[in-house]
Amino acid sequence: MEKIFLNKTAIITGGSFGIGRATAIAFANHGANVVIADIIEDHETSDQIKSSGGNCIFVKCDVSNSNDVKRLIDSAISAFGTIDFCFNNAGIEGISALTHECTEENWERTINVNQKGVWLCMKHQIPVMLIQGKGVIVNNASVAGLVGFQNLPAYVASKHAIIGLTKCAALEYAKKGIRVNVVCPGVIKTPMIDRFTGNNKEAEKQFENQEPIGRLGSPEEVANAVVWLCSDQSSFVTGVTLPVDGGWVAQ
Repeated sequence: MEKIFLNKTAIITGGSFGIGRATAIAFANHGANVVIADIIEDHETSDQIKSSGGNCIFVKCDVSNSNDVKRLIDSAISAFGTIDFCFNNAGIEGISALTHECTEENWERTINVNQKGVWLCMKHQIPVMLIQGKGVIVNNASVAGLVGFQNLPAYVASKHAIIGLTKCAALEYAKKGIRVNVVCPGVIKTPMIDRFTGNNKEAEKQFENQEPIGRLGSPEEVANAVVWLCSDQSSFVTGVTLPVDGGWVAQ
């Protein structure tokens, strides 16, 4: 695999599992130094990267906590000197409920992690990139940021907000060497989907039937999109909302 990111550094939040893990491995395979951040202290992803000869550190981080995010950025700079790419991926689905039955606790936790977490990450990432004069940020929303889903009011609201926040930042820093884009995965085979379906094969089959492409997506397919958005091949792309969804929002 071509080492297009040699001597570059990528931060991936929510990097211990699913899309985050696949993206961390993809960056490492392309030669990047990788900083994996997750609230769950699981070192399987970082161990896998290191065993393959890559450079990687793990930082335990709650993205809804400003001090944690600052420590993450400081750790990345201390370990590798620069921050070239950031994939703000950490997120939770929250508890399923009708809008009027959604609890304040569930609303606040989901918004804090998904929406505030992405904003806090950019708040601490962008000053470093401004000093460097360059950088690429990719935020992770969802097709739920483009269309509505019943029984997930906080999740849907938070993912719509990420898209708006991305567009705002993209315009603010377009002339300062910083590109900001957002991916919107469809139904991807990850632990989050397993939790949502309860590992029920019939429930999973229903999602497959709703996907125009006829199957669930893989974390690696989202990772490929993130890598492309960070590469020089997308150098004229900023402020873009990119569905990686098997055609879901085209219906």
